[in-house]
Amino acid sequence: MRLLRLTFRFLHIAWVVFVASVVYGLRRLGLLFRGGDREARERLLGEVLADTFQKLGATYVKFGQILSTRPDLFGPGITEALAHLQDQVPPFPFAEVEQVLDAELDATTRSRLVVDPTPMAAASVAQVHRATFDGDPIALKVQRPKARTQVERDLVLMAFGARLADKIPSVRLLSLPGSVERFATAMHGQLDFRLEAANNRRFAENFANLEGVGVPALHDELCTERVLGMEMIEGIKATDPERVGGDRAALARRGLRCILQMVFEDGFVHADLHPGNILLTDRDEVILIDLGLVAEIEDDLRQPWIQTFVALAGQDGKLAAKVFYTYAPAVGNTDYAAFEREVQTAFESLSGKAIQEMEASKVLMGMMSVLRRHRVQIDPVFTVVNLAMLVAEGLGKQLDPTLDLIAEATPYLAKALATAPPPRPPRREAPPT
Repeated sequence: MRLLRLTFRFLHIAWVVFVASVVYGLRRLGLLFRGGDREARERLLGEVLADTFQKLGATYVKFGQILSTRPDLFGPGITEALAHLQDQVPPFPFAEVEQVLDAELDATTRSRLVVDPTPMAAASVAQVHRATFDGDPIALKVQRPKARTQVERDLVLMAFGARLADKIPSVRLLSLPGSVERFATAMHGQLDFRLEAANNRRFAENFANLEGVGVPALHDELCTERVLGMEMIEGIKATDPERVGGDRAALARRGLRCILQMVFEDGFVHADLHPGNILLTDRDEVILIDLGLVAEIEDDLRQPWIQTFVALAGQDGKLAAKVFYTYAPAVGNTDYAAFEREVQTAFESLSGKAIQEMEASKVLMGMMSVLRRHRVQIDPVFTVVNLAMLVAEGLGKQLDPTLDLIAEATPYLAKALATAPPPRPPRREAPPT
């Protein structure tokens, strides 16, 4: 039966991909007749990829969202299209919610729980309900029945497709088998809510001494493989910062310091960090939610990442080029001298600008474009860190235009330089220039 279902799913995927290929071919032909440039062709590919992932369902939507965080591998036309993928599906019936709760919770715990039948939000893996536990308001996350079976079936087929694609020389630098393997690990983590609960507790411990920053408190009795109960926090999502009142400057700095601490002190980073996963409360608090995906910066990789930020703070493009090149998991046939010049040009964009005009995140994104053009990969953990820094500066400047990322980061950077373990040996030497 499992083989039969895999076969039907494979045929469905093959048909969707075939139709998408035909559509892309015809639309690209139209672009050629109209004289469309490279950017137009890239946007077209992004639109077709996003539409294909959306049609293939939840696992592929999440994979597309993760690929959207790799500007070192894909151009902006592709990453922007994939970033707009929405993991939105109809809610599953409340009767099935109750079945999951009855299976996961003992009778005494179940009797203390009252659940609103209408979900607050529904996604492919789970949906969230308002509830009360012993009379206290909580948010209750309940996994979809058969979610694990559906995701694991898709992961088997994705791994097979990645191995086939890896045989194409022009695709090999994307390291698709490794990307799918890391994605599978992340998805398995999202299917066991006990791992999300463990992440939550670790973040709570890490932020214990950071004023105005936190995560929702858990109800341990409601933390199982398929159920997660946590404190209900009323706040404004950072997707809508214009509605935020209170001390906006304090919120901006707290959000930035939260991310700087994750990156430079803890080495434990929220790996799905976007404005929708940040709540801003009327008590001027910054609360991180949806903690299922995390990235850990290995001890011997901290020093190379710190060096890239030292280069950013000092506008030293030559140092940044060397660090990225020597620690890259893979490089193509790269003209190192040209690569170094382009990195230096990207860093020069910070020179002489006022605080309100300085955008370190744009330099990081420019770096990603240079890496992609010269076929220099970066460790996937670095992309998570870069994304966190983009979110930190973007949200911070919306709340307080005078926010200076580099100035705020300097004390964290100094401490990290003094305490980081020795780096691992580089993978290669940088050619002389």
